[in-house]
Amino acid sequence: MKRILVLILCSSCADQGDVAPSNTISFAEVTTEIAPTVCGNPNPVTILEVNGTGLALIDFDNDNDLDLFIANASGEPCRLYENVGDGTIAYKDVSEQVGIGLNQWATGVTVGDANGDGFDDLYITCHGQNVMLFNIEGNSFVDVTEAAGVADAGWGTSSRFGDLDGDGDLDLYVCNYLEFDRDKPPPKAKYKGQDVLGGPHGMTPQQDVVYENVGDGTFANVTEEWGFTQTPAFSLNATILDFNGDGLQDVFVGNDSMANSLFLNTGEVPTRFINNGVQSGIAVNGDGSMQATMGIAIADINGNGRPDVFTTNFSSDTNTLHINDHSGYFDDRTSRFGVGLSSRSVLGWSCGFHDFDLDGDEDLFIVNGHVYPNASVATMDSSRKQPVLLYTRTGNRFVQTELQGEFRDRAAVFGDLDNDGDIDIIVAQRDGDVRVLQNEATPNSMLSIALEGAYGNLRALGASMTCTFADGTSSSYWNTDGAGFQSSHTPNPIVIPSHKHIVLLDITWPSGAKQVVTEFPVNGRVVIQQSK
Repeated sequence: MKRILVLILCSSCADQGDVAPSNTISFAEVTTEIAPTVCGNPNPVTILEVNGTGLALIDFDNDNDLDLFIANASGEPCRLYENVGDGTIAYKDVSEQVGIGLNQWATGVTVGDANGDGFDDLYITCHGQNVMLFNIEGNSFVDVTEAAGVADAGWGTSSRFGDLDGDGDLDLYVCNYLEFDRDKPPPKAKYKGQDVLGGPHGMTPQQDVVYENVGDGTFANVTEEWGFTQTPAFSLNATILDFNGDGLQDVFVGNDSMANSLFLNTGEVPTRFINNGVQSGIAVNGDGSMQATMGIAIADINGNGRPDVFTTNFSSDTNTLHINDHSGYFDDRTSRFGVGLSSRSVLGWSCGFHDFDLDGDEDLFIVNGHVYPNASVATMDSSRKQPVLLYTRTGNRFVQTELQGEFRDRAAVFGDLDNDGDIDIIVAQRDGDVRVLQNEATPNSMLSIALEGAYGNLRALGASMTCTFADGTSSSYWNTDGAGFQSSHTPNPIVIPSHKHIVLLDITWPSGAKQVVTEFPVNGRVVIQQSK
């Protein structure tokens, strides 16, 4: 059963042979058998319960559709749902069948081929020992945490796979939050005259952990050796890609109420990173204020070929858009692009830039929900349940569109669930329903381009692409896992509407190797393999 969630109509056309589609976005909420997430009390009483749990889209059986992993807490087991739709969206719980029996206090999950066998694995962050599950040829999962050497036991939030040392396999970055004893929660705090949950202020932040993939299915802790040791922060999220265009993989880390970090890869041997967050301008917003930084989304907003960074933040603050000016500096252009003021009353989590309406530019989707059960009190200037924010790109600004419903959302993942060429969305509430939003865009003609990397990183995590079009314009894209809050998905193909007429594609692979492609069909699906 479907329920129309939102319909947006804006006039838009192009004066050329192939006409650009009208700027219309329509989602339908699809009824599935996916169980609600579980995370503590319905009305949370400690900070451990408020962040909720994460999602992951993973093609675990390599059958070319996206399956769904859900992290759960409070003793409720994590779940894996197989995509059993054939041109539709339908999921079947196969957790027991494939050996997913994890019932720790799980928080987040990331997807990547950790052992280089061609099947994506799962790394689950927890309050307590994290868990690595190796995928055994798409038939089952095996817990290899201790053997692999990745049994960090802090309060893990988000984690990311990426080839940080350029050797062809996937290393692992783990965000840690703070010291928290469930038997000794912090005292309540005051916020806008109200008693609220205590933390993170006044609590002890934990050190993030970086693991090098040794190449034999094991990992080594290289946090200090690679230069990631710093004053610990309340880390909530991270993303791995090349931020300064030197062909090396860097790491941006979003910290809660503390300065964000941008670890630039120096290219030295042995591997070394330096924190350039303050110098680059991305540590704080344009007012010099530290923010909450739960969600991270990446896109080339100003068309200069460098990744710009959007982050979601606490209520009574604004979300922030940092534009990468190509010199290594990030400039806060939140107000200029129209994504600031409308976010002040909400508390943002996962977000993503995607071309939902297939008009050739990227739109912005943000899920929201407050951490305080009493957020609806008048003095809070907010509410506990909050609407999704959706912005469509119109010229040099984003225009907000009202959506139906208010929720306690936390996680969101983006991918083509029904293999029709457009991006669908799965959203999870904190301790609540999981919503599946089917994109009802009707593509007339488009070209889908996916990358296949070298063995060890077949998904080409960290690759970048710049498309040049017949009219002389260009757009750049990054092959990432989405950087969702405590969530991830396998890299999505880029979709080029036929009216854009791509004539050249410049690829920088995660190793820094370059490749140029100049011949393309008008439409269809293309997989570009890394040249030998």
